[in-house]
This record gives sequence, structure tokens and C-alpha cells, in this order.
Amino acid sequence: MQYPVHADFVAPAVPHAAAWRLLAGLLLVVTVYVLGMSAIFLVLVAVSGFEGAEIWMSRMASAGTPTSTLLVLATFLGMGLGPMLAARWLHRRGIGTLFGPRAVLWRHFAIAAAICVAIYMASALVPSNIAPQPNLAPALWAGFLPLALVGVLVQTGAEEVLFRGYIQQQLAARLASPVAWMLLPSALFAVLHYQPDLMGDNAWLVVGAVFLFAVLAADLTARTGSIGAAWGFHFANNCVAILIVAMDGPLSGLALYTVPMAEMTAAELRPALVVDMAVTLLTWGAIRLAVSRDQSSRRTRS
Repeated sequence: MQYPVHADFVAPAVPHAAAWRLLAGLLLVVTVYVLGMSAIFLVLVAVSGFEGAEIWMSRMASAGTPTSTLLVLATFLGMGLGPMLAARWLHRRGIGTLFGPRAVLWRHFAIAAAICVAIYMASALVPSNIAPQPNLAPALWAGFLPLALVGVLVQTGAEEVLFRGYIQQQLAARLASPVAWMLLPSALFAVLHYQPDLMGDNAWLVVGAVFLFAVLAADLTARTGSIGAAWGFHFANNCVAILIVAMDGPLSGLALYTVPMAEMTAAELRPALVVDMAVTLLTWGAIRLAVSRDQSSRRTRS
């Protein structure tokens, strides 16, 4: 599979692509993320006192309320800042190189998000054996929605900058094969979503679904030369999974509806996960076609 513009996307990472720099960069990402968590804790201490801060951190662990879920989403600021600092300090390149050309970034973000919304709305009409339960009152949900959208934008942007921007670029600067720069970051991204306590016997199937998404996002990034399409894909997907219909558990505090995980067996959930993977593939195909046509039309006009 050929990716003509991927070389341009990777080029800024080439001059300082030593393996030790990437390892140091990942260590820096973890450090900044932990410092970000610590900063949030200190703010909570200042506002609520030490005992109050401990209560809030406990609530964040379950993220079952709107405010605690927003605080969890805010922790991703550190994840996004880490690769930016690594790019600047360790690889001596601009922060913007992690995103790709700005015009392409936002245009493809919008295209991908719009396609996701259209397909997800259509897929919602397909009968399912899962009956979501009301979670937040509509008025309360609408009141939190603006901040929630910003939170999901930050969370998905941070993950895309780290996995499809920083790690993918630095690996591709050293290793030409897509097996390396596409599959390795996707595998890491997927394993970090392993939640046996929540997903039970389906935990590895969920990891597989996340891995599929990550590979498709990496493909979109390589195909377009920016993280815009992958970010729009990720943003729309997480808006549905966090804000519309969430799994009853961590990160369900901002959802309008939840799926009662505790009341369902692994066998009952498995078909829904398979359908979700099929929808993910369909959505990726539609986004890839749309951004490819956009690129072709712009090349023709130029």
C-alpha cells in the first residue's frame, strides 16, 4: 500500500530519529502526564482541602458523575503536552509538525467527523438486542455538553498527537515498513484499553476492536499527511461512546444513556462488539474515499 504524502509528514522527524530520543520522549510523555495529574490534585486540594481532594480523586477513578468525568478528560492535557515537548526538546522540530499542514488538518477533521455522524445516525436505526438506559436528565446533559465536547476534543487530540503523530512519525523516520510504524503504536494503544474488570470475557475482543480502530486511524494519517482525518474519526466516535451511549462504568458520567454492563452476559455483548467493528470499517472506508477525493480535486485545481 502506497502513501505518497506520508513521507512529507514524517520528514521533520528524520534528522533526529535516534532510538534513544524516542525512548526518552516516551519517558517524558509519562512524566508530564503524571505531573499533570499531580497539578489537578493540587488544584483540588486548594479548592476542597486534602480530604476533599482525595474524595474527588476517588470519584475520578469511576468517573460516574459529570464533573468527575470532565476532570478525567482534563488529565489528557498532559498526554498532549508531553509529545509536544519531546518534539521540541529532544527532536528539535516544531510542535506543528506533529499535526501536519493546518489547512489539511481541520478540513479533514471536519470531513471525517461529518461522515461519522451520518453513519452513526444511520446505524442507530438498526435493531439491537441492547436497550440503553437513561443516565443524565436531558437538561443537565445539555448544560454540560459544551464543556464535554471540549473535553473529548482534548482527549482524542492528545491521543492522536501521541500515537498517530509523535510515535508513528518517529518510528517511520527509522523503519520504512508500515508493519512497524502502523502496527506497533496501534498495539500499544489497544493494550492500554485492556479492562478485564469492566469487559470480563470480552476484554480481549475489545482490545481487538480498539486495535482495528488504531490501525485504520494510522492508515488515514499516512494517506492524508496529517492527523486531521484520524482525529475527526476518533472525536466523533468518542462523542458517541462517552456523551451519547456509554458503557455503565468508568467514563459514563457525561452520557445521556448507558448500557447496563452488569446485567448482560459476555455472549449478549459479543454481537454488539462485532457490529461495532463492522461499522468502524465502513466508516473508515467512507472517510478514506472522501479525503482521497478531496486530495485529488485539490491537486487538479493546483
